[in-house]
Amino acid sequence: MREFDHLIVAARTLEEGAAWIESKLGVAMAPGGKHALMGTHNRLLSLGPGQFLEVIAVDPEAPPPLRPRWFELDAPAMRERLARGPALIHWVERTGDLEAELRDYAERVEVLALSRGPYRWRIGVPGDRRLPRGGALPTLIEWQGGLHPADALPPSGCRLEKFSHSGGHLAATFSTPSGVRTIP
Repeated sequence: MREFDHLIVAARTLEEGAAWIESKLGVAMAPGGKHALMGTHNRLLSLGPGQFLEVIAVDPEAPPPLRPRWFELDAPAMRERLARGPALIHWVERTGDLEAELRDYAERVEVLALSRGPYRWRIGVPGDRRLPRGGALPTLIEWQGGLHPADALPPSGCRLEKFSHSGGHLAATFSTPSGVRTIP
């Protein structure tokens, strides 16, 4: 069984991505952390219990990773896309049994065991770090230890009302303190 976990917004810089989300949703993002293995860092926004929005960017202070960064952040097409501005690029679904979900998953992935602070998770990503099935499939994650980042984030007043993914095009509609907003 899978359920929605979080949205991924990519940007050239973390500051640019966080400012874009604030302009779109009217709320500031919370600090996130660094993903040393991938050479990325993030900021987070609570969307309610067990759900969040993540802005991710290449961490300029991190050494280049040995393999491509996840979510196609090293791909020329993604770099060109992000040169036009931050973008909603992907979504993540969580499961309590990653191996069971991957048995019928239509994409071959590598399972990475990661941690940051008190959070531990296992995530399935294609070996070349592209989006699963060109973005048609979610990335799958299994949180371990009973902790989830959304539970520690300050309330934002934002809730995900609707999310659609069709043909690689993503759109999300949110209720926010200033009304309903959509990110295409």
